[in-house]
Amino acid sequence: MLLAGALASVALTAGTSDATVSADSASADPGPTDSDSAPGYRMRTDARFAPPGAFVPSAAVTYDGTGLVPPAAWIEVSQRSEERGRTTVALRVTGLKAGHAYGVHVHRDPCGAEPAAAGGHYQHRPSTDPAAANPENEVWLDFTADDRGEGGASARHDWNFRRGEAASVVLHAEPGGAGARLACFTVPFGWAG
Repeated sequence: MLLAGALASVALTAGTSDATVSADSASADPGPTDSDSAPGYRMRTDARFAPPGAFVPSAAVTYDGTGLVPPAAWIEVSQRSEERGRTTVALRVTGLKAGHAYGVHVHRDPCGAEPAAAGGHYQHRPSTDPAAANPENEVWLDFTADDRGEGGASARHDWNFRRGEAASVVLHAEPGGAGARLACFTVPFGWAG
């Protein structure tokens, strides 16, 4: 797993687990508000993309040689899960190719030196049926980068991740259920309940 140089902290507050991980700098989340005090899991992590085998490894790996996800582009992923309830995953990126449409999905395994290392898409109801690869059964964060190369998306589901079965976010060359894997970010997804 490529996670060198990342700073991590985990705090328990009023039944809520907050994890903040940053490869660029340590950052603190503000204290809990009334809406944050419900039991569950909250996490936010960010990193800069680097090629596999970079002198300074990163949790964010770019496999792209076309400039769609260049080294030093930035990614942030956050998760908010309610105990036995809803999960929201959000994505923000900068430094990508302006105007390009990307497909982004949560994958089962951590990133590695090869794009295939992240395994398949995380599915709420695992299936080998191609019809199960859809935004209701998976976490899709597709977006189009704006004229500055920035973008973002969020997805909300009425289910939580299963323990240890969601581990990364993969950026694909095109929106939808497939497309070449351009980059991968290992993410400490959690579960609640």
